[in-house]
Amino acid sequence: MVQAIRVHETGGPDVMRWEQVDVGEPGPGEVRIRHTAIGLNFIDTYFRSGLYPSPAGLPFSPGNEGAGIVQSVGDGVAHLNPGDRVAYAGPLGAYAQERVVPADNLVVIPDGIDDKTAAAMMLKGMTAQYLLRQTFAVGPDTTLLFHAAAGGVGLIAGQWAAHLGATVIGTAGSDEKIALAKAHGYQHMINYRTEDFVERVKEITGGKGCDVVYDSVGQDTYPGSLDCIRPLGTWVSFGQSSGPITDFNLGLLAQKGSLFATRPTLFTYIATRDALEATAGELFDVVQRGIVKIELNQEYRLANAIQAHEDLEGRKTTGTTVLIP
Repeated sequence: MVQAIRVHETGGPDVMRWEQVDVGEPGPGEVRIRHTAIGLNFIDTYFRSGLYPSPAGLPFSPGNEGAGIVQSVGDGVAHLNPGDRVAYAGPLGAYAQERVVPADNLVVIPDGIDDKTAAAMMLKGMTAQYLLRQTFAVGPDTTLLFHAAAGGVGLIAGQWAAHLGATVIGTAGSDEKIALAKAHGYQHMINYRTEDFVERVKEITGGKGCDVVYDSVGQDTYPGSLDCIRPLGTWVSFGQSSGPITDFNLGLLAQKGSLFATRPTLFTYIATRDALEATAGELFDVVQRGIVKIELNQEYRLANAIQAHEDLEGRKTTGTTVLIP
């Protein structure tokens, strides 16, 4: 038996329980791993609260990313061996000391990247990769706006986009977060608590607007994000930290300049083994070359996941956070 965080009913952070669970041995195509670090992400709160239903129903363990050591492998697993350091993003269930994971979801952590960094960057880093490299091809001619610039994805995306030569604009809610984002690739920062981000974007871009807006905030930044985009530009809604958008009007895309809109998820972009390896490989490459530095700013014991969720939802965290079993 090992310890894990379990959710028996959805709700606030206090619904999470620290319990003993029986992991079992891996079946065909599966691997049992011992976690050394687990990544904390805002999507974890969506599953805990019930905003996103757990695929396995109730009870379940939250968490979508982690790193650890392979303990045993099931039949048919040829690319992994006991003792390998591995990391993953998905499936749900990372908040546990040990777990069984499909082998095809795991990638070997390269030398030079420690377990905490790997656990902290898989979901957020691969999200930045697909946003900047696949959903919209960012390059030297791109002007972009990234909401929540001081968050885990935002700090990675700022560095990566700056490396690609883009003009990078971000929003954040405090002077401290603005300074942090500016140190991670953002040339222009907007304090959304004291400034009108739509007007500031117009000033920064000389009235032209951005080619693409990356929006993980949701309700609080809609429809303002659409007013920041040039005609024929793209709105990428990839999260909803302030609550879901409930009144989306498709006609607004026409009214505001024949805009393109998409609601992507990482798991679609890494649905095949080849796609996962390519996405993770490019992320590992920019981290190993020092182009992207992973800011590991908070660390909690896994048993204290309630406090971690309270701090995350209270916007008290910056960069990335890990839970230690």
